[in-house]
Amino acid sequence: MPDTRRPQPTREERAAHLKESIYLTFAALSVTLAISMHGGVSAAAALSTLAVTLGGTVLAVFTADVLAHTVVHGELISRHQLGYAVRTSFGALSSVTLPFIFLGIAWITGWDVENALLASAVAMTAALVLICWNTVRKVGLTWKQQVILLGVEAALAGAVIGLQVVSHG
Repeated sequence: MPDTRRPQPTREERAAHLKESIYLTFAALSVTLAISMHGGVSAAAALSTLAVTLGGTVLAVFTADVLAHTVVHGELISRHQLGYAVRTSFGALSSVTLPFIFLGIAWITGWDVENALLASAVAMTAALVLICWNTVRKVGLTWKQQVILLGVEAALAGAVIGLQVVSHG
């Protein structure tokens, strides 16, 4: 009986997935904050805006991966590499499910959309910190390096929030 299990991802594949998850989470955080700054947005409108933005972002990342592979290697992407690009790009969507869940609950139950957007922003900020913390503790960095890396990520998340507040203030 042939072994049909998918091989475990390489360190580079895990890093690419991590990169895309962080990128997509920052994009979702930015869009969620922008939607909340406008006020008076329905849950359906917020859901569709988030879905279109993140769908476009994932498609852009996927396209960039395929084209970059072609430029670097001078050949079309192989079936295995295409599968890897699909898993990396579209698999990152799992990192931004909570905003869709919160906005879906708001749509179905009448929960205040502003509260759903706030919960989404808090959840994504916490997710960024957890993703980074989970990553840095596994790679053998000293505790000082881990603190610095976590601090940089927290500062960047704060910068995203600050930019959104300033641009809509």
